[in-house]
Amino acid sequence: MSTPLEISPQRFYVETLGCPKNQVDSDKLIGSLLAQGMEPTDSAEAADLVVVNTCAFIEEARAESIEVILALDGQRSEGSRLVVTGCMAERYGAELAEALPEVDQVAGFGVPLTGATKRQLIPVSASNAPVPALDLLNMARPKSTSPWAYVKIAEGCDRTCGFCAIPSFRGPQRSRDISSILTEVEQLGAREIVLIAQDLASYGKDRPDEMGAGSILPLIGAVAEMVDRVRLLYLYPSDLSDGLIDAICASGVPYFDLSLQHVSKPLLRRMRRWGDGDRFLKRIADIRDRAPEAAFRSNFIVGYPGETEADHDQLLRFVAEAQLDWCGFFSYSAEEGTYAVDLDGHVDPMLMAERLAELREMQDEITAARRDELIGDTHQVLVDAIGVGRSHREAPEIDGIVHLPTDLEVGSIVEVEIVDALGPDLVAAGATVEDDL
Repeated sequence: MSTPLEISPQRFYVETLGCPKNQVDSDKLIGSLLAQGMEPTDSAEAADLVVVNTCAFIEEARAESIEVILALDGQRSEGSRLVVTGCMAERYGAELAEALPEVDQVAGFGVPLTGATKRQLIPVSASNAPVPALDLLNMARPKSTSPWAYVKIAEGCDRTCGFCAIPSFRGPQRSRDISSILTEVEQLGAREIVLIAQDLASYGKDRPDEMGAGSILPLIGAVAEMVDRVRLLYLYPSDLSDGLIDAICASGVPYFDLSLQHVSKPLLRRMRRWGDGDRFLKRIADIRDRAPEAAFRSNFIVGYPGETEADHDQLLRFVAEAQLDWCGFFSYSAEEGTYAVDLDGHVDPMLMAERLAELREMQDEITAARRDELIGDTHQVLVDAIGVGRSHREAPEIDGIVHLPTDLEVGSIVEVEIVDALGPDLVAAGATVEDDL
């Protein structure tokens, strides 16, 4: 009697580029593929389906995406399918499909990924294409493999910042309902939840009838009741109300990621953004008065069209006075379809590089000094992995870490004494750190 032929499930490999929001999208795609009976693999060579979730925010990110796509095409096995999705597929679907014959499918997030073997090139998000539905936001997601997890609470953005093309391919803000978010939080099983969106503090404003006053505050409180830590990333400064500050402090993670971008008032208006350095400093001081243990992160664009030496000097003074824990500095990238691309006063790339280097050197010294100040303190740390953890001061993947003794259980929250600092990283008592770190 013959034995029935066993057919192995198809395997998939997902490569994610870009920001945490893309990682959440990849998790949702993985959940969809698992539901179809496919199995994950950590090798593109062993996969029947290779997916690249791309980033298209700036030119450097697009170049990296193309490089990865071509590299994976060279690695994948004969007969496998290579699918490109994410922001580049949303923004340049038709052009991408035409320019990359190596790719089997270019799929926007409105197009379902399947394990089917049929070759198809699907141009997506052409200029007249509709904005995709919110299917990814509400799809099921696998349980978190780490003690923390990102949760995307909205898609798109209603702002018109002069440098940003995201609204053109991600569409206007669409907030999820609180119940779906809480269901996802429960399913993830993480001890720390990091809430993310293109415009986090505007969550719920597009659904005021369902969200009370259209505020993120009830969501923060509801998530905080379910997990040990709630962290918020990407807050637009004009929406940093007293109520939001209080909610963040009450959550147990007084961490403020403020999307400032610059401090020169004339330049910020050219960016189509609110605020100025004095307002920002006043708000930061107010938060520190309420919560002296608060940690701060921000990002700044260097070389935006029209940026003068006086503007740059203002930013240097602000960085020195604000003493933020973490800062990212990025050179301006001219993005097709944005307001800024047609502005005069473009800054020479060499001058831009000099300004970047000056700011980064200053902030590295500030970050190191602020970390040195923590030596001798006791902190509650979430053990992310063997020998690695974070206090409330460190967001996952973007900030420094705390080196821990290797016998601490992953997923536990422990009190440790800080005995040393190595640049952006801290060292807890009992930790062993390699000499080359």
